[in-house]
Amino acid sequence: MTKHNGKYYMQYGAPATEFKGYANGVHVGNNPLGPFTYQKHNPMSYKPGGFVIGAGHGNTFADNYGNYWNTGTCKISIKDRFERRIDMFPAGFDKDDVMYSITAYGDFPIVLPTKKRNQERGASSGWMLLSYKKPVTVSSSEECMEVETHRMDNGGKKVYEKFCYGAENLTDENIQTYWSAKTANPGEWLQLDLGRQMQIQALQINYADHKATQFNKAMDIYYQYKIFMSDDAVNWKLVIDKSKNAKDVPHDYVELTKAIKARYIKMVNIHNASGLFAISDFRVFGNGLAEKPQPVTDFKVVRNTADSRNAMISWKKQSNAIGYNIYYGISPDKLYNSIMVYDDSSYDFRGLDKGTTYYFTIEAFNENGIGVKNELQEVK
Repeated sequence: MTKHNGKYYMQYGAPATEFKGYANGVHVGNNPLGPFTYQKHNPMSYKPGGFVIGAGHGNTFADNYGNYWNTGTCKISIKDRFERRIDMFPAGFDKDDVMYSITAYGDFPIVLPTKKRNQERGASSGWMLLSYKKPVTVSSSEECMEVETHRMDNGGKKVYEKFCYGAENLTDENIQTYWSAKTANPGEWLQLDLGRQMQIQALQINYADHKATQFNKAMDIYYQYKIFMSDDAVNWKLVIDKSKNAKDVPHDYVELTKAIKARYIKMVNIHNASGLFAISDFRVFGNGLAEKPQPVTDFKVVRNTADSRNAMISWKKQSNAIGYNIYYGISPDKLYNSIMVYDDSSYDFRGLDKGTTYYFTIEAFNENGIGVKNELQEVK
């Protein structure tokens, strides 16, 4: 429950923890015990696309400067269907007291403010993802294996899936896939090629706990590594030294004190917490130092006449874009919800309310920045 301007905002995580549409909803009342009315802008916090998926089961709070944040849980659902992580997105109340959360680019670096921020602009650092689908070479790779899932077939038998742990999983922006070396030995490594020299500001190393056996407290549950950068993959410079790290940081985020221009990045393992040396995604952020994408063309939103909760969204794919952000909302000035899509040119959307008119727009993005949004489309 959050109180704002004399109103009480009762928030809840809707069912479906293990699905990408997991979200936070909100009802509003004039009394903490109700009655409560469904807020027309819902879900209040929603993130069905990108590296981090899901934004439900959370909490809203204000920092020391009065900036609101909404926490939620994002899904992994590999080792257990409820396997999750905690996420945090900028939130707030607009001039009409509508409660919202901004999840657009929410799994890119955000800025922790030191003063009151412009609530409706979020907290983006402006740094873009440089590593998406970039080629990676590695010291070794674990063999593919059959893994028990959390589903049953029609006969009630457990379903198994084949999982592979190749280097391509390191840059696919999918938190559910990962690369694993054959061992956890010091000296196992990965090497990323950005394709050209880019300006690097930060890195995020997301460990995967493959074949981990340690489930209780221990004195060696930490990760140690070194990261080098180069322009020619021959002459390397040490830029991050975590060889003395003693903290358990399974999603280690490191900002460089000063931006570095480089093409190649190499990570060398020193100590792994448990299991094999395995990483879900090796994410690099900064600026690609080239052209941003152009506005998206042929953008269409077709609402399903049989079930108006559903809509098919389509657009023309751009050669220099790596992804797209679709924004939608209940009025032209309330496009608070967004859907991130990589590589594709369509999205089968199943998250609308019946009887509600919506407004949609889209923008393309790449390593160099974000393109201009399209004109709004009204969808009844």
